[in-house]
Amino acid sequence: MAKVPRNFRLLEELEKGEKGLGAEACSYGLRDSDDLLMTNWNGTILGPPHSVYENRIYSVEITCGPQYPDSPPEVKFNTKIILPCVDERGRVLSSVLPCLKEWKRANTIETILIELRRYMAAPQHKKIPQPPEGEEF
Repeated sequence: MAKVPRNFRLLEELEKGEKGLGAEACSYGLRDSDDLLMTNWNGTILGPPHSVYENRIYSVEITCGPQYPDSPPEVKFNTKIILPCVDERGRVLSSVLPCLKEWKRANTIETILIELRRYMAAPQHKKIPQPPEGEEF
């Protein structure tokens, strides 16, 4: 089976994100429409219900390096959040979040956003005290 080149893959992801064809509680798109290499993305995650994150919108930055999708992108929260997979500067730790730790070429930006939301909703994480709403890293 042939490998889809990086830019074709990212174009597919961009089209899906722009058309809102992905998960309802997550969205994503290019940070700058002039980014011809499709490196820098923004994402949002709606806080899962029945958790301390409920009714909050979390903003993340996703950086797809030249090796994407063979290597995972870098992910960083802009919205301040306290989670075991996020360091003190907002970076998502690829050694902790399963979809980054065990990266597969088939994973996408949407895969990461959905997994972050599931991670937030996990019983052991959904009651972690959070900073006041509106704080940023």
